Amino acid sequence: MKTVDIIGGGYSGLASACYLAKAGHKVRIFEKNESVGGRSRKFEADGFMFDMGPSWYWMPDVFETFFNDFGKKASDYYELVRLSPSYRVFFGENDFVDLPSNLDELYDTFERIEEGSAARLRRFLDDAAYKYRVGINDLVQKPSKSLLEFATFDVVKGVFRLQLFKSFSKYIRQYFNNPKLIQIIEFPVLFLGAKPENIPALYSLMNYADIVGGTWYPMGGMHKVIEGMELLAKELGVEIHTNAPVEKLSIENKRVKSLIANDSEQNSDAVIASADYHFVEQNLLEKAHRKYSEDYWDSRVLAPSCLLYYVGVNKKLKNLLHHNLFFDQDFNLHAREIYDTPKWPSNPLFYVCAPSVTDESVAPKGYENLFLLIPVAPDLPDTEEMRNKYFELIVERLERLTDQKVREHIIYNRSYSLKDFKKDYNAYKGNAYGLANTLKQTAILKPSMHNDKVKNLFYTGQLTVPGPGVPPSLISGKIAAQEAIKYLKTN
Repeated sequence: MKTVDIIGGGYSGLASACYLAKAGHKVRIFEKNESVGGRSRKFEADGFMFDMGPSWYWMPDVFETFFNDFGKKASDYYELVRLSPSYRVFFGENDFVDLPSNLDELYDTFERIEEGSAARLRRFLDDAAYKYRVGINDLVQKPSKSLLEFATFDVVKGVFRLQLFKSFSKYIRQYFNNPKLIQIIEFPVLFLGAKPENIPALYSLMNYADIVGGTWYPMGGMHKVIEGMELLAKELGVEIHTNAPVEKLSIENKRVKSLIANDSEQNSDAVIASADYHFVEQNLLEKAHRKYSEDYWDSRVLAPSCLLYYVGVNKKLKNLLHHNLFFDQDFNLHAREIYDTPKWPSNPLFYVCAPSVTDESVAPKGYENLFLLIPVAPDLPDTEEMRNKYFELIVERLERLTDQKVREHIIYNRSYSLKDFKKDYNAYKGNAYGLANTLKQTAILKPSMHNDKVKNLFYTGQLTVPGPGVPPSLISGKIAAQEAIKYLKTN
C-alpha cells in the first residue's frame, strides 16, 4: 500500500481518490474549504438551499460509468429526474422557445421556426452522435502525453468526420440559417469557454449530449452528486481533511517527499493536484520544479469567469422553467467583450436557474430559489458597485421579459464573482470554468497532467485534460489516478 495525497476535493479530486483507494492505496484528500465539492459546494440561508456552482447535469452516462466502476449506481446516492422541457430561451418580450426533451417534438419545434430544419437537425444529430461516441469513449479518455495515443482505428478512420479543424460556427451554418436556431445550437459550446468560431466542430458532440442525452436534475441539488461521491470515497477508506489548505510541496530527487498542510508535514508516495493548476505550480513548488513559466500561463486562453447572484423570492414566479437563457441582447457583442476586448459587458446575456420549479426542498413553501449568472471575462476589476449595477440591470430585464414583479419580492440576495473565485479556489485570474477548449488548447496542447520535473506529481481538473465541465472533471480524475497507479507500480 502506498500513500497518495490529493490537493483539493472537487469532482476530479474525489474521483481520483476513489480510483486510487479501489486500487488498494492509502488516500488522503486535503481540502482548503470547510467542505468538499469545489465549485459545486452549497450553502443555506433564510430557508433556501443554494448550489454555488454547476447547475446543468448533462452526460448522465459519464456519471453512471463512474459509479458503475465501483459496483454502484448513481441511484444509490441520489434521485435523478429528466427535465421536460429541457430549458427555455428568451429572445425578447413574448418571444421565447422551449426545447422539448422529446425528439419528435423538438423536430417539430425546429420545423416551425425554419422550414426544412427538422430533416437537417436529424442529419446534424447523426453526425454529432458519432463524435460523441468517439469523443467521450476514446479521445477524452487519454492522458494526452503523445499524439500516438490517438492513433486508434476509430480516430484515424474518422479523422475528417471528427472535424477537428473546422470552426463550429461555420459548421452549424451548413445546417441552419435562422438566427434563433443558430443561437440554440451554439449555446452548449459556451460551456467550453470560447466563441463558437474558435471551437472545433468536433464539439457538436455537446449538442448530442444536450438534445439526445437530455438535461437532468439530481433532486435536492447538484451537491447531491458531491455528497454521493464523498460517501463512496469514505466507503472506500479515503481520509478527507477539510479546512486543510496545502502550503508547500517538499521535493527531493525530483519527487514529492511530503506536503505541508495546517503546519503539519505529511509524507507522500505520490500527489495529485486537483486544486488550481497555476496556483499549485506557482505557489507550492520552487521555481526549479515548475513545468510552466508565468508567461506561459499568461498566454493561455481562459474560459470565462462569471458574476453570480443567489436570490430568494417570497412568491412563486410565472413564465420560468428550471433553466432559462436570456438571449435578448447582441450575442456577438457580449462574446467580443469576453474574449476580444475584455471588459464588463455592455448589455449581457444571462442565465437564470430556478430549481424550486422542480424541487420544493430548495426553498420555503410558496417561495422561489433563483441562481442568476452573467458570463464575464476573467481578471476584471470586481467591485460591489459593479455587482449592484448588473443586478439591477438583469432584474429589470427579467421582470420585463417574464411580465411580472420580482425586485420587490426579493428577500435574500448574495453575489459571487471574480474575487470570490480567487479567494475560495485560488482560481487563476478569477476564472470560473478553466481553460478554453480552442484547437490550440486541445489534448496534448493543454497543460500536461504530468510534471516531468517532479515524477510523482500529477494534475487533474479543468486546467488540464480533458477540459472544463463536470463530466470532463470526472474523467480527468480517473485518468490522473490511472497515471499515478502506473507510477506507483514501478516505484
